[in-house]
Amino acid sequence: MDRFAAAAGVGVRGKWRVVFADFALGKLRREKLIGRYNTAMNEIDDYDYELPRELIAQEPLATRSDSRLMLVDRDTGKIDHHYVRDLPELLSAGDTLVSNNSRVVPARLVGSRADTGGRWQGLFLQADRDTGVWQVLTKTRGTLKTGEVIAVKDRDARDGMELVVVARTDDGKLVVKPRLNADFVGVCETNLKEPADWLDRFGRIPLPPYIRDGQMVDADVQNYQTVFAKDRGSVAAPTAGLHFTKTLLEKVRAAGVDTAEVTLHVGIGTFRPIQTERLDDHVMHTEWGSIDADTAENIRARRARGRCIAVGTTSVRVLESSAAKNGGKLTPWTGQTDLFIRPPYQFKVVDAMMTNFHLPKSSLLVLVSAFAGRELAMHAYQTAIENEYRFYSYGDAMLIV
Repeated sequence: MDRFAAAAGVGVRGKWRVVFADFALGKLRREKLIGRYNTAMNEIDDYDYELPRELIAQEPLATRSDSRLMLVDRDTGKIDHHYVRDLPELLSAGDTLVSNNSRVVPARLVGSRADTGGRWQGLFLQADRDTGVWQVLTKTRGTLKTGEVIAVKDRDARDGMELVVVARTDDGKLVVKPRLNADFVGVCETNLKEPADWLDRFGRIPLPPYIRDGQMVDADVQNYQTVFAKDRGSVAAPTAGLHFTKTLLEKVRAAGVDTAEVTLHVGIGTFRPIQTERLDDHVMHTEWGSIDADTAENIRARRARGRCIAVGTTSVRVLESSAAKNGGKLTPWTGQTDLFIRPPYQFKVVDAMMTNFHLPKSSLLVLVSAFAGRELAMHAYQTAIENEYRFYSYGDAMLIV
């Protein structure tokens, strides 16, 4: 079996008999085919692929907009190759480009156990404003006991912050209380009012493990934030936004394309592979999102003459969550969402999507497949591999229209 056939699943389980020539039959034909194969699209193995390790981008390009951009046409199945800097020519006057303005917090914590000196790593997840305690994912040898102290080092390996173990949650997360060690009390505590203040001072950028084994360098402080980043709250970057520069945005707007912003604080569950064999059994993680009244009204008005183009799956999730909670209409919305977008989901707001290339068996790849059609999405990924596109957070992107 060649790689082209394997990407479609032909012969793997005898379920996918759709050949890529069917794309030329147009959208109606493809929608019928998709409906016919809903059963197969429920299995997570149908969202798997093999990626050569050398295609996983370890650094961003010097100029963000020089990343490659694959243009995928859902109506024809045609694939073209461009660059992100070509967006002003690829978009149309009247379109609205919707981005996520969430800012990544330095949520990765590194230190040692005060009693034993053993190395410790953690990832901040959330804080309780009433009690001041934090929940963190933790990695260390042995068992952390209630009352034990963890000494956290900043990016320059200096001490200053301590975490006191309070408890463990039922699902294994560590509950801790942050404090300054004796040498820092009275020195900088007035500037540590919010969890984000502590993390800005003592935390590190939480790079995914496929980038340098999660080890940040100083350049990541800027590189792993989008040009839209404002509201602190994400533990991972909304990576499609990483391709934009202020100059590119000016050119996009000059072409008659409007821009809008929503917020979705990206959680750790976003990039975890789906563990269940069937999508029906997957419990979707929750994330906090928001879209205000002016933005919702503007997008609705402009859709009468142009497209709503979501920059990234996180923007998609906000837009579609708003519609899902309001009878299919885009309205102001703020809250937690556990919306799982999977085939054969019918999109209410999003007309086109710009997105990076995602991990196998991830909810993000399932979302992309729901939008593009599973067979076209997997064909696009195989084409990207054959053309040596750069994958994942610091990699290239695709524009699905």
